[in-house]
Amino acid sequence: MSPVWIIAKRELNSFFDSLVAYIIIIAFLAFSGYFTWLGGSDIFFRKEADLLVFFQIAFWTLFFFIPALTMRQLAEEKKTGTIELLLTKDVTDRQVVLGKFLACLMMVGIALLFTLPYYITVARLGDIDHGATIAGYFGLLLMSAAYISIGLFTSSLTNNQIVAFLLALFIGIFFHFLFDMMASSMKGQMGELFSTLSLRNHYQSIV
Repeated sequence: MSPVWIIAKRELNSFFDSLVAYIIIIAFLAFSGYFTWLGGSDIFFRKEADLLVFFQIAFWTLFFFIPALTMRQLAEEKKTGTIELLLTKDVTDRQVVLGKFLACLMMVGIALLFTLPYYITVARLGDIDHGATIAGYFGLLLMSAAYISIGLFTSSLTNNQIVAFLLALFIGIFFHFLFDMMASSMKGQMGELFSTLSLRNHYQSIV
């Protein structure tokens, strides 16, 4: 087994050995489930057989939960000194980061798996667009991968988990809001550049 998968497995096990995995999954399902089925703009209110509401809510939920998931990945290792111990075991920096990245992405994937009953329920209630729904889930995974990358980057800059969390949110706001606003207010090549940098534009084009 490659070092990347060994590290990913170790990190994934650590999530479930503590309360982190359970808290994140339960909170994610609670927020997304409430606003998908019971909120003011829920599926029954819209009377359309799609998961657009879920994909919008899931985006915002993961926007905050992913920094909470990644904030300890490297910051805690640096604080406790275990990062140096890990790097002495013939493991490169790249392998450590990739392993932690995969663990976080698998954690998000597990949380999304628990939402498959939403898909099945809506499909039974009406004529759902299966291709659009699959694309929506794929878009969530791609967006999650981008925010996990940001979270791991900020976690590598400090040994303070709270600082890593806030930095990840700050950078995420830039990629989600500010670049989108700049793209709307500028024309030509600069507008295209900011539109390319905006994660919101990419996500909305998929969903």
